[in-house]
Amino acid sequence: MNEAIIKVLVLSCSLNPGSNSAKLAEAAKAYLDEQSIPTSHMDLRELDMPFCDGNAAYGHESVGKLKTVIDESDAILLAAPVYNYDLNAAAKNVIELTGSAWENKVVGLMCSAGGANSYMSPIGLANSLMFDFRSYIVPRFVYATRAAFQGGDIDGEMKERLHELVDNTVRLATGLALTR
Repeated sequence: MNEAIIKVLVLSCSLNPGSNSAKLAEAAKAYLDEQSIPTSHMDLRELDMPFCDGNAAYGHESVGKLKTVIDESDAILLAAPVYNYDLNAAAKNVIELTGSAWENKVVGLMCSAGGANSYMSPIGLANSLMFDFRSYIVPRFVYATRAAFQGGDIDGEMKERLHELVDNTVRLATGLALTR
């Protein structure tokens, strides 16, 4: 499918065992696997991540492991829940801990929320990634409410939007890789 070989990281930032955003991440990973696109999947529920303290936390083993995976990726699909009109603190903590690894990466955002009112919630994180690390943000993101997960699986319309996000992320990352 793509002339340049790119690698995509799917990063699940929820800490909730029954997370809907983790379901988005799993669906994105499965779709990438179907297309034989080299993909890594990291789930914060499986990592012992410290809180960013601006000091010793940067040397933590889990931080080094995640930073390496981000460094080796051309694109990142970040899945996070929305709490209090913003992406969860774990997503922000990961960016604070891994900082410069996000430089010049293509980033697609997938969010899950209880209702429709927080649809602008990823903008603050996107702005930070663009301005601090010159990340390329895919302009269309997935915002899934509880209704998209009726019956435990992602509904058809949301799955189509997820596939569109993945396709756009891969296309942008491939285009950038071809110019390097």
